[in-house]
Amino acid sequence: MTGPLVLGIETSCDETAVGIVRGRTLLANIISSSVEEHARFGGVVPEIASRAHLEAMQSVIAEALTQAKISLNDLDAIGVTAGPGLIGALLVGTSAASGLALALDKPLYGVNHLSSHIAVDALGEDDELEPAIGLLVSGGHSSILKVADLASDVLVLGSTIDDAAGEAFDKIARLLELDFPGGPAIDRLAQSGNPAAIDFPRGLTHANDLGEHLYDFSFSGLKTAVSRYLQQTPAAIRADVAASFQEAVVDVLLTKAIGAAKANGFESLIIAGGVAANSRLRSEAARRCESAKIRLRTPPAALCTDNGAMVAALTSLMVQGGQEGSPVGFGADSSSGLERLLWR
Repeated sequence: MTGPLVLGIETSCDETAVGIVRGRTLLANIISSSVEEHARFGGVVPEIASRAHLEAMQSVIAEALTQAKISLNDLDAIGVTAGPGLIGALLVGTSAASGLALALDKPLYGVNHLSSHIAVDALGEDDELEPAIGLLVSGGHSSILKVADLASDVLVLGSTIDDAAGEAFDKIARLLELDFPGGPAIDRLAQSGNPAAIDFPRGLTHANDLGEHLYDFSFSGLKTAVSRYLQQTPAAIRADVAASFQEAVVDVLLTKAIGAAKANGFESLIIAGGVAANSRLRSEAARRCESAKIRLRTPPAALCTDNGAMVAALTSLMVQGGQEGSPVGFGADSSSGLERLLWR
């Protein structure tokens, strides 16, 4: 194993996560989730998330070091999610990382949460990282990215103009009286449903939408269509509703992402983010990419949701690329986009 030894901290939402990598080799990935504390509210409560991060941080770092069989003094750099995310949650992570960097006299890297999701794909491979289209699908973000260089050159081609895919899954899950988070619950229910049972709308796919929103997403109309269908169909088969809803989301995501790869002459598509763990998205992406002769790259399902490994992976790439780090005590940014890959 070669390359810098990096610890990454992720606290953008409800997971307190720490990952350790050496170069592009994953050594540890520890996650403490507060999702059960939020479930009764049907969504993440920022104050609860922040308190959970404070309580879990030291033990998660200690467990990651034990799993990686290293000490803090062995580290070459420390990375942390600086945005976007819940501001209180982010501040817990950035404060912890700044304290470690100051105490250990190690370089500190405040990195972008969105780019980190894509960068986790670099782990476990020795091949040169080629340019790719990135499809980032999570609870708060649905974006198509032009990834020339994971650590320094990521361009947004399109994004959601209302609900992200993950938000839509959560909202439809509530309508179907399923558990939170909604993505895994709908995925499980859809296994026994017919994805062609109901023809739900595909937002921003009509010819008159593509001029202005070629690579953008909209799932609010789909959410409304499902709600109306349930109101008008008291005897609706819930598994069919879940499968048909899921199929509509998957169809739009892949049609636009593969279209972007073809239009930009890219031979690879990276799908990342929490929704990338969805079984239908993964299987349909494999089928469509094979047909289009596009190389599909998807992180293991365990690395799709928020985790520290992705932060460490991006930080490692930045260190190897010779980029200077962030100042100790830099500020987090809850609403930053990919215009900021590294906080300086």
